[in-house]
Amino acid sequence: MAIKKGDIIKVSYEGRLEDRTIFDSTELQGGEPLKFEVGSSMMIKGFDDSVLGKDVGNEFEITLNASEAYGEIDPLLVQTISIDELPKDLDPEQGMMLGVGDANGTHSMAWVKEVDDKFIKIDMNHPLAGKTLHFKIKILETGCEPDPHEAHECGCGHEHN
Repeated sequence: MAIKKGDIIKVSYEGRLEDRTIFDSTELQGGEPLKFEVGSSMMIKGFDDSVLGKDVGNEFEITLNASEAYGEIDPLLVQTISIDELPKDLDPEQGMMLGVGDANGTHSMAWVKEVDDKFIKIDMNHPLAGKTLHFKIKILETGCEPDPHEAHECGCGHEHN
């Protein structure tokens, strides 16, 4: 029976970047199939949409542009901060992930993009923003029971609910 919105399914998958580097897969997530409710925004839009109308056993490949995945890079989320504004015990390095907060008490994660002796440049965009993603997907099961305690992580350091 064709998969429709609201179905809870299990899939195995592999996600690659344009240079063919694997950024996420069922294997990287411990070999357990990924279970999600179709159409519930648990997954990126293009991945979620790709399973609609498919059946158990279907194997297919998709290519998602940034707008179907993690969005385009928002230049407003890239900021330069004075080293003096950082906690004194913090020694920032390029590639480091930092927790940042704003005046409203909102916290998010940022990646340190550049460091010099006076400033650091941080990027609060999702690490896969602006990227074209390629997936191999296999539908393993439908009619699964939902698990309200389950959340999927793609290996990028962010939780996707």
